[in-house]
Formats: sequence, structure tokens, C-alpha cells
Amino acid sequence: MKYLLLIATDPKYAPADQASGEKMMAEYLAFTQLIKDSGEYVGGEQLDGRDSATTVRIREGNTAITDGPFAETTEQIGGYYIVDVPHLDRALEIAALIPGARDGAVEVRPIVEM
Repeated sequence: MKYLLLIATDPKYAPADQASGEKMMAEYLAFTQLIKDSGEYVGGEQLDGRDSATTVRIREGNTAITDGPFAETTEQIGGYYIVDVPHLDRALEIAALIPGARDGAVEVRPIVEM
């Protein structure tokens, strides 16, 4: 079964300097290689910052386009992974290994296959 692992982080925990940023990137690269090697990796990407987001809403037939994310929150979605694993417990184990889970949150959602 495929699961989306949606990574949300609080910008206040962003790396304070280049060395910290490089360390975090190395952790993500190592994690990504781990799930690639296990055959559980389907895909994933880092997302641009929330300042680049645009939200589209349709209300009573009218389209409203606004700058910014769909929800007002201090956390922002920074990236995602898609994994293919036998069950939810394994998806949760993998989510707990994502570096961003230490100071943010990883939402795990089953993907409905059509």
C-alpha cells in the first residue's frame, strides 16, 4: 500500500547557519537512500517555501486565488515522501526516521489508488 508522508516543520527550527543546513541535508539524503535501498521509496521532493504558495478556492461558483498556504499555521509543509509498504505500521516506522519529525510533524496518509 502506498502512503504519503507529509513533512511539516516550524521555521523557528530551521538551520541557523550553512553548516547546520548542510548537516540536515546530509541526514535527508541518508534517509532517502535508506528507503531507496529497501525498495520502499516511490517518490518525494522538497517544496519551496510557503511564501511561494498560491491557494485556489471555489465558492458559490466564484474562483478565489490568494497568495500563501491554504491554512494559517506556524508550521509549513516542506516536503513529502511516497512509500510503498505492506502496512500502516511500517509507514509509521519510516515516518519516525525522517529528520523533520524531530522538531516538526510527519502526517502519514494512505493513498487511494484508482
